Amino acid sequence: MANFFTDNPDLKFHLTHPLMEKIVALKERNFADKDKFDYAPMDFEDAMDSYEKVLEIVGEICGDIVAPNAESVDQEGPKIVNNEVIYAKGTQENLEALVEAGLMGITLPRKYEGLNFPIVPYIMAADIVSRADAGFVNIWGLQDCAETINEFASEEQKQKYLPRISNGETAAMDLTEPDAGSDLQAVQLKATFNEEDGRWYLNGVKRFITNGDGHVSLVLARSEDATQDGRGLSMFIYDRNEKAVIVRRIENKMGIKGSPTCELVFKNAPAELVGSRKMGLIKYVMALMNGARLGIGAQSIGISEAAYREGLEYANERKQFGKSIIQFPAVYEMLSTMKAKLDASRTLLYETSRMVDMYKTYMHISEERKLEPEERKEMKRYQKMADFFTPLLKGMTSEYSNQLAYDSLQIHGGSGFMKDYPIERIYRDARITSIYEGTTQLQVVAAIRGVTTGGYLDRIREYEAMELRPELHGYRRTLIGMTEEYVHAVKTVVEVKDNEYIDFHARRLVEMAGHIVMGYLLLLDTQRDEKFKSSTEIYIKMGKSENQARAEFIHSFALDDLGAYKHM
Repeated sequence: MANFFTDNPDLKFHLTHPLMEKIVALKERNFADKDKFDYAPMDFEDAMDSYEKVLEIVGEICGDIVAPNAESVDQEGPKIVNNEVIYAKGTQENLEALVEAGLMGITLPRKYEGLNFPIVPYIMAADIVSRADAGFVNIWGLQDCAETINEFASEEQKQKYLPRISNGETAAMDLTEPDAGSDLQAVQLKATFNEEDGRWYLNGVKRFITNGDGHVSLVLARSEDATQDGRGLSMFIYDRNEKAVIVRRIENKMGIKGSPTCELVFKNAPAELVGSRKMGLIKYVMALMNGARLGIGAQSIGISEAAYREGLEYANERKQFGKSIIQFPAVYEMLSTMKAKLDASRTLLYETSRMVDMYKTYMHISEERKLEPEERKEMKRYQKMADFFTPLLKGMTSEYSNQLAYDSLQIHGGSGFMKDYPIERIYRDARITSIYEGTTQLQVVAAIRGVTTGGYLDRIREYEAMELRPELHGYRRTLIGMTEEYVHAVKTVVEVKDNEYIDFHARRLVEMAGHIVMGYLLLLDTQRDEKFKSSTEIYIKMGKSENQARAEFIHSFALDDLGAYKHM
């Protein structure tokens, strides 16, 4: 029997990070629930034991059910019957297994029938599920929407919807439209308040909606007349039981084919306003999207894990010229670099998840009592870091996911191009990760603030000062040199004082920061466990050479050179 948690010791390594003790104590309010709920932990060790046991269950279901179903789900896909999305047989089996195991509403408070887990073990579960079937995680992982309801909805709405999600109902986030993709300020779906019955009604079309026929949907709609920008948008909850939405079609996609991507038509669909009017995009969708981007990070890393394992297995088994192809430098270099990128991606995922855990838990505590000055300071610090790290995570890990899938297929040669091997599906599934929930280019737009304001540099300096064993100091010296090169490159770009020029070089600068951050995180992992040393060495070498190339390009570039790129 396969278990996708126990067969990957790197997961337990990240689960047991030293900061988890503080995260758990805050999340559990010093274990105040232990006398109210028989499944609430008594102390830190009890909580960690619970997380591990649940992740073992996730791993077992993924190894024994979700992964074996992935190929048939990819072939069968969902369909529309009587205006209802019917999942592929394997998808339904996957969902039933996870619901039966109580694995919905993982992060929700126990009073809403959730497990009250921190973000870290939830994201770890998403990492595991994504390795098994990247398309299925889109259905299961949309329980993220419940976090937004828990954060911003009224208590009445929380009581009404959150237990339903905890008990297995699915969710959706209905944001994009035919003319409002990346530019959500252009959303036109109309929300009208009826004075007679005191209800809101939605009319219009949404497109590219993942799991669009979910039971509980968060819908971005224009509630304010005579507005054209984000200030006229509000957030609403639509309940599928209202039966006022037509599923016009399911898109025929390149990958993640088990996940229904729908076009929806709202026809006088009753809905409930979440929070305050006009805050839909400005506040609520930003929070929703940041959670989704963390989820895409987990999905990207699950895909990378699957791609790496497929490539490694094939390279060991395939013999050419009298020996396994893994013995050829061209192949073992590819695989070792893939592993380094995978380890770097995963350490960034859990670093970012811990930041989100810290600030969100403090935020929820602040609704129960006044935070101490030191607590408020810590909340703001972690929130600021999470805001910088989330787009960096989504951008870097989704690009690496595509690279690992590409390289794994290349290792398979012609066999990888056939449907006989899982890598063909994995390769197709990976492609969407750098597109949805904000393309890599849009992640750069969000992340460049961390470059120009010094946000990444501040955190890099903190990493630089952390304790290391003497034998690891050489890696730190390399990273310090990379940091000085990065500082110089940033200064060169910013001093031009031209926004278009900054935008042109933004991705180079963000990726330079990413290589340094991920290099340090791998180094700190090696400080805790020697098994990461090879990945640390390979990743820092790779990052150094890539940063040098980016710096050279920047220093040899002038403002007037932009013109050459505008003649298409």
